[in-house]
Amino acid sequence: MTSPVPDAYYVRTGEGRYRPTEHTGGAWNDAEQHFSPLGGLIAHAIETHADRRELQISRIGFDILGRLPREECEIEVEVLRPGRTIELVEARARIGDRTVVRARAWLLISGDTEAVAGSTADPLPDPEGLETADISSLWPGGYISSIDVRPVGTPAPGRGTAWIGTGLELVQGEKVGPVASYVALVDTANGIAVRESPREWMFPNVDLTVHLYRRPEGPWVGLDTSVAFGPTGLGLTASVLHDRRGELGRAEQSLTVRPL
Repeated sequence: MTSPVPDAYYVRTGEGRYRPTEHTGGAWNDAEQHFSPLGGLIAHAIETHADRRELQISRIGFDILGRLPREECEIEVEVLRPGRTIELVEARARIGDRTVVRARAWLLISGDTEAVAGSTADPLPDPEGLETADISSLWPGGYISSIDVRPVGTPAPGRGTAWIGTGLELVQGEKVGPVASYVALVDTANGIAVRESPREWMFPNVDLTVHLYRRPEGPWVGLDTSVAFGPTGLGLTASVLHDRRGELGRAEQSLTVRPL
């Protein structure tokens, strides 16, 4: 008999070690991990470190160094630039004997700036009043099957806005901070505003950079996304990030565009 799949993307197997479940299956290859939950897992390791230092994540940038097999991974965090109020850390995710993702994050001290807080973007319509869209016919894989996608308006080629949610834990039985929970869904942006059919073109991202100017408040991730393809195989997915309070940052993904 096979064991039931946990209601989580990862199960901790040791200090800094995690086993991905079937819910992490990738959109291009279900035998690989979708980067979205893995990015959240790496952010979880960084956020745990930051909370101990009373710092907050301002920017986190991930470089995806190759295939992400759906196998046990190990994550370690190293301080590159220590400081009382500003710190730069690096996290590395390893699978087997290979580093598959390298991430760097700026951690900044918390302070009271409520008197000057504000932005220019309007809030998105509340997700509770929107219908769920089935995108599994366009995108296969365990990760896509695990999420609730609620479009805002009608998507167009290269342009889409949607709320993303999930009922799964990031790590089974573990409390996860607001940034990690949020980042675990952000990489979905490349799939909600497709410019060309993924059955005819590949456009995976090789990185993800997230800038935040306040901590997100879950459980919904709002993505106001635009996708551009250049004439020589390069692409860019850019998103304005929202939660139910409103705008909170930006995310960008570099794409390699190739015909299938």
